[in-house]
Amino acid sequence: MVRFTVEQVRSIMDKRTNVRNMSVIAHVDHGKTTLTDSLVLKAGIIAGSKIGERYTDTEDEERKRGITIKSTAISLYYELQDKDMSHITQEKDGNGFLINLIDSPGHVDFSSEVTAALRVTDGALVVVDCISGVCVQTETVLRQAIAERIKPVLFMNKMDRALLELKLDQEDLYMTFQRIVESVNVIIATHSDEDGPMGNIMVSPNEGTVGFGSGLHGWAFTLKQFAEMYSVKFSIEPVKLMKRLWGENFYSSTEKKWSKSAGPGYVRGFCQFILDPIYKVFDAIMNFKDEEVQKLLDKLQIKLTPEEKELKGKPLLKAVMPKWLSAGDTLLQMITIHLPSPVTAQKYRMELLYEGPHDDICAQGIANCNPEAPLMMYVSKMVPSSDKGRFFAFGRVFSGVIGTGQKVRILGPNYTPRNQSDHVVKSIQRTVVMMGRSSLNVEDVPCGNVVGLVGVDQFLVKTGTITTSEDAYNMRVMKFSVSPVVRVAVEATNPVDLPKLVEGMKRLAKSDPLVQCSSEANGQFVVAGAGELHLEICLKDLEEDHACIPIKKSDPVVSYCETVTQESDVICIAKTQNKLNRIYMKASPLSSDVLKDIDEGVITHTQELRPRAHLLAEKHNWDMATGRKIWSFGPEGSGPNLLIDSTKGCMALNEIRDGIIAGFQWASKEVSQLPAPFILYNSAPYTKNNIM
Repeated sequence: MVRFTVEQVRSIMDKRTNVRNMSVIAHVDHGKTTLTDSLVLKAGIIAGSKIGERYTDTEDEERKRGITIKSTAISLYYELQDKDMSHITQEKDGNGFLINLIDSPGHVDFSSEVTAALRVTDGALVVVDCISGVCVQTETVLRQAIAERIKPVLFMNKMDRALLELKLDQEDLYMTFQRIVESVNVIIATHSDEDGPMGNIMVSPNEGTVGFGSGLHGWAFTLKQFAEMYSVKFSIEPVKLMKRLWGENFYSSTEKKWSKSAGPGYVRGFCQFILDPIYKVFDAIMNFKDEEVQKLLDKLQIKLTPEEKELKGKPLLKAVMPKWLSAGDTLLQMITIHLPSPVTAQKYRMELLYEGPHDDICAQGIANCNPEAPLMMYVSKMVPSSDKGRFFAFGRVFSGVIGTGQKVRILGPNYTPRNQSDHVVKSIQRTVVMMGRSSLNVEDVPCGNVVGLVGVDQFLVKTGTITTSEDAYNMRVMKFSVSPVVRVAVEATNPVDLPKLVEGMKRLAKSDPLVQCSSEANGQFVVAGAGELHLEICLKDLEEDHACIPIKKSDPVVSYCETVTQESDVICIAKTQNKLNRIYMKASPLSSDVLKDIDEGVITHTQELRPRAHLLAEKHNWDMATGRKIWSFGPEGSGPNLLIDSTKGCMALNEIRDGIIAGFQWASKEVSQLPAPFILYNSAPYTKNNIM
């Protein structure tokens, strides 16, 4: 193992077909981060003795609790063997691969970190506990991945527990694996289209897109490993043999024949050729059968160090299994072969990523992953740096090249080409490659790679777009699967520290993709999170890292959300103080079809009035005049609630438009922390002397 150099990283970055951007996601964290350690070990970044120290957990709280809280990026260099290069159907340039891996949390309270990771990746390694099976969070992360057009591969973890604790027999373990694969494929089929741009993305063990093993013990395998072991014995190509090692394929060792049905003397291929050797190793080691252990080690050509030869029981098992079935080799091989490169993935992801026309120069640059096109980068999150209060802007370069000293346009989430207010022109101070707990300085980073930027954090709150084009539109804002509905009021213990609290809340808002920090009309400061655990972590960070002052916290309160279910039969009226002007309004629910189009970005607040009105008229049978008079989307100017002006013949209504929109935004935010779609109609006002 040789730790890769800056030159290797830079050379692979230019070979965009040899880059893999992927995230590790799970519904439980135990063993998943140790699995990531196996990948980091294979890349030569840590020593074997460091396995289990959770290299990608960068915060003390993560190590203390034993869970991942913040998604952490790390770049790994891996060389695929010549015999495996033929399995890659995409374009490739040499055997060296750069894998930008993001270890994301498994807890449901930190789903926003998973969303931020999926936005900048092209593939996902979905880790499922083979004991508990597919859980709700598994479905959530798979749905998010498919919505972002991320291709999944599956790894079934905790196989050691199935053998040592549950003591499942071989056939029962196979049936457990089969049920999990079927459950995952049902979710994929529900949320994806086989005729869509990604094609068929269902996982299958005999295609090599499903792995099995134990992240805690550091061993894993796919059917490909065992097919290559047995291909000489059966004189069958590994690809063909893989088909027989899964499903209804049975083998008789006495008759030397395969059959599609079970019969006397016939054993399922997966059980006989894969599970049986593993069971024998476990049985010999855990039952202290020293002579049998030595025979198995000789047969498997496993060499132990003098210290490892003294081990017995489970410690010996942890030493033997990774040498036989290395998790690092298995998973890195599966990632490089089956997950797409940026050149492949961005062709079908562009239309979901870019808000502007799909035929402009920026959109085509993204689709072609073109380093010669204008720079288009999406910042998905802010990563705290070693400098107190400063952040790396972490994201993905989708087109062009970004480098140190380059002057760029930083676009906020509310920027539109018509509204030039939410943007600033600044120079990049430094570009870095994120390496878990550290960072690696590089001169520039071409498209298709993830990168950290120094010097732009003060111009972005959470996310944003960085470009060099004057005509560029924003990259589409991420959609989270959870909302910040648990709220806590905070105040400084010492009133003198109030400025520090305000500054600390600004930093907290940057550090987490989902957390909301706000000040209420009554002077209270409120922090909102996805759940009690998420809120607890945020408040701890606020007190110890961002504000660095003692704070008082109220009990958590859950926000109740309201919506409109039917058209109001009461018309509300508001009068001006001089009683000369009246505004009438009523609320009505939006149809599910319109909501779906808003949610999928077909209808947005950034669209031109006429095209949006034509779309609403043709697709949803709206009146053209009504479609042209949408004043605002809410909450936050882009939500699923609409404010529509239905007045006729009113000359001076624009004079009060800003006030009405402000009230609508406040109302929609207060009553609908979760999407609560409704239309607020502004009816014809009654005026005297035409004075508004």
